[in-house]
Amino acid sequence: MMDKELKNRKDCMGCHACVNICPKNCISMEADEEGFLYPTVDYSLCIKCNKCIKVCPIINRIEVDNKPIAYSCINNNETIRLDSSSGGIFTLVAEKVISVGGVVFGAGFNDKFELEHRFVETKERLWQLRGSKYVQSKMGNSYEQVKKFLDLKRKVLFTGTPCQIAGLRSYLGKSYTNLLTIDIICHGVPSPEVWRKYVEFRESEAGSPAQRIAFRRKDEGWKRYSVSFLFKNNTEYRQNLRKDLYMRAFLKDVCLRPSCYDCKFKGINRQSDITLADFLGIQNMLPEMDDDKGTSLIFVNSQNGQSVFNEIKDRISYQEVDMQEAVKYNSAAIKSSKYNLKRDGFMEEKDILLFDKLVKKYCTDKLSIRVKRKIKAILIKIGLLGIVKRAFGKKTQNSG
Repeated sequence: MMDKELKNRKDCMGCHACVNICPKNCISMEADEEGFLYPTVDYSLCIKCNKCIKVCPIINRIEVDNKPIAYSCINNNETIRLDSSSGGIFTLVAEKVISVGGVVFGAGFNDKFELEHRFVETKERLWQLRGSKYVQSKMGNSYEQVKKFLDLKRKVLFTGTPCQIAGLRSYLGKSYTNLLTIDIICHGVPSPEVWRKYVEFRESEAGSPAQRIAFRRKDEGWKRYSVSFLFKNNTEYRQNLRKDLYMRAFLKDVCLRPSCYDCKFKGINRQSDITLADFLGIQNMLPEMDDDKGTSLIFVNSQNGQSVFNEIKDRISYQEVDMQEAVKYNSAAIKSSKYNLKRDGFMEEKDILLFDKLVKKYCTDKLSIRVKRKIKAILIKIGLLGIVKRAFGKKTQNSG
């Protein structure tokens, strides 16, 4: 069955489709030493129906033939935009769905700051799903719940990573006109166990349990977003992505799920109706839409997605952009993260070293890279980066 079909851990992205489809409930997802969930079959209950294998979206891959359109977008409501990871588009779509009695599924923290998929039915609870969270969410029986709502003829918005969207569509096995799916341009999902250890480290440093965690505070600007922990003793930890220990490990690719280094769901042609992402490179492509408060890159992938876009476009500032040019700055759309040779060491010592020592040992850049980054930051601060780039570019041309 499913567990024996998997020859390598990189062949399972943990979507839970096999768990949701099993008619005997004999498949459970068990965490390995890295905290990633993999299917385990109770053979005393298994009837060998093979549904778990037939539903796996990696084994049964689907080629998508569509013509996506790319847009740069900003929610005109600045309050929502500043409270969102990028341009605040998710909230607009989700509110539309809820306004017609629909249900919105997405990833939210539980009271232990474990990430899990859940659904909300009111606008007041959308905050639980808003904002990026750099951990793999536990899907649980969300696919079964989605199907129940769809069969009740309620509108459903399901958001997740591209592999989670593929898992849902494979589980459903047919199209539903009342289903809308949104995926993200995913860098890869980090280990839940590494995340748990980081939360413990921060709480130990603060001497207090955390009461709120946010990955994308924009106090230092959208491009240098901050990770924030608010603790119950009313102290706060806040650090930008270059200095926060967890984000450094994430961006160094030392703790991603094995399947993320060879993701089968990268590409421009996607199974979702809409794809959302930070618009990296917006300052180069459309500087007039870059105020460092967050700009979204959207792929409209289907007619269903286009219909939703048309419904919200009077509440956003937007401009169609060249898809290929946009992807140049957002290569995670089409390329998997590169395997870091230090990953094995990082994972082997995560239970031995304190988190700060672990990151310092495995995620510290060479001196030359640190110096180059420091010079660039200074040039940006004094507004000379463009002049220096043009000067060096001209010199290179003259030399040639």
